[in-house]
Amino acid sequence: MSSRGTLYTVSAPSGAGKTSLVKALIEADSQINVSVSHTTRTQRPGETNGVNYHFVSKEAFLSLVEQGGFLESAEVFGNLYGTAQSWVEDTLNSGVDVILEIDWQGADQIRAKMPDTVSIFILPPSREALESRLTGRGQDGADIIQRRMEQAINEMTHYIEADYVVVNDDFGIALHDLQAIIRAQRLTLDNQQARHSLLLEQLLS
Repeated sequence: MSSRGTLYTVSAPSGAGKTSLVKALIEADSQINVSVSHTTRTQRPGETNGVNYHFVSKEAFLSLVEQGGFLESAEVFGNLYGTAQSWVEDTLNSGVDVILEIDWQGADQIRAKMPDTVSIFILPPSREALESRLTGRGQDGADIIQRRMEQAINEMTHYIEADYVVVNDDFGIALHDLQAIIRAQRLTLDNQQARHSLLLEQLLS
């Protein structure tokens, strides 16, 4: 009997460092994959179809919605985004973990469909640090930064819905915390019984 992979959701306000942490996590662990979302937004220079996103037409996206093809889907700034259920299920059944970078609403949708999902929320060490990170991008004006801060504060109220909370003050420590969550999950009784069924049979016979 092989061990089924675990599905993780990672949520965070913009500027908390979620994307960088997840990128470092999957680069260091070959047994966890990040899901590539479908989107109707235009492909940007430097992006690769199937790597950054699966870029599809609105008609194709809505067809997948009607077929029940998404674990979750949402509209963001007029564009549609969704997580393909078949890829997630196939990957988990192969024994590989899957991690989804997703907002709290998407995480709620996924937990409703797959209650065994392990949810993680990334928090910044302070409001000041979060605002500094958003400002440091140098891409937005003060009014946009203010709106992003207000949105971030609202998003952070949903940390109480997660199974684990990681504070990203020191990047290295936050990454170790994420890795500890993954490792602990792999050592649960159910996972170890599935992974070591032959050993357990030999030990106890």
